[in-house]
Amino acid sequence: MPTINMLSSAHKVKAQGVLSAYIEQVHLVEQGLKDNYTVTINRFVPGDINHYHTIDLKFFLSIPFAKRKGTTVAYVHFVPETIEESLKLPPLFKKIFYAYMIRFYRSVDHIVVVNPYFIDVLKTYNIDEKKVTYIPNVVSEERFYRYPEDKISAIKQKYSVPLDKFVVLGVGQVQTRKGILDFVEVAKRLPHIQFIWAGGFSFGSITEGYKELKKVIDHPPDNVKFIGIITREEMNDIYNICDLMFLPSYNELFPMSILEAISLNVPVLLRGLELYRNILFDYYLQGDSVTDFVTIITAMQHRGEDYDTWCENSRKCHEFYSERHVLELWQQFYNRISC
Repeated sequence: MPTINMLSSAHKVKAQGVLSAYIEQVHLVEQGLKDNYTVTINRFVPGDINHYHTIDLKFFLSIPFAKRKGTTVAYVHFVPETIEESLKLPPLFKKIFYAYMIRFYRSVDHIVVVNPYFIDVLKTYNIDEKKVTYIPNVVSEERFYRYPEDKISAIKQKYSVPLDKFVVLGVGQVQTRKGILDFVEVAKRLPHIQFIWAGGFSFGSITEGYKELKKVIDHPPDNVKFIGIITREEMNDIYNICDLMFLPSYNELFPMSILEAISLNVPVLLRGLELYRNILFDYYLQGDSVTDFVTIITAMQHRGEDYDTWCENSRKCHEFYSERHVLELWQQFYNRISC
């Protein structure tokens, strides 16, 4: 039976999308393709397929040896553009790191992107489009699902969230590109609504905008709770207490938090970024300014027919990203490259 060797060090940095995507993809393949492939994790001996989830130097150095045994795949979770607005790096280090990142992607036989938008981005770095495949992220329906009302009430009490308030949730690392400052500004204009942000400084003081963001987190408006880094095991609790997912990011690939939220049929409000159009279709609310966001949240807060429509849209979007559908894409891909 062919072997897929999954290679990743994403576990070294907690509460990041790369780790969540890695966990979900490996779980999906281990369970869904167990009759077709043997999956190994960080095995020193190369497999028939060597799937790199992170771009560690030790993995880069192993690529020539892995190619002798089988084929190599890089899973693209970030490009220089997304790093640029996430981390504050010294100019020389940044130049070297970006060049290394692209060289890693060029070195493997195949590339998988989680958003078709980034196929064109990779082409600007002279990466052959023919070696790039789009397969979206996925989340487990066993991990993310709707609780009964009594359990939701108990969780709200745990986090001191009033039972009758409309709750708007943001999820992700605290970074400038995530739109944290806009998130807080929207909250200031809607003092009667509860805002919660789950996530923290996963990369510490090298986070872009760290000093400014730290001040905001330490002294938030009365209706904003920054609850810090939440373990993946507890995140379903957080999604269950929200009425609306709000992610005003300026730059993304494909946030796992969106897939997690729509698993519970939670409406999603995002900035109108081009990269969302081909992956979320018309199933999400969008705005381009603080004023837009305030207007949309104000309309949603009464949980009327319009709100119900957007809950249904999230359900439809979730169906497209079901485990069954994404597993079929992975099976087709692995079968093709292992021939």
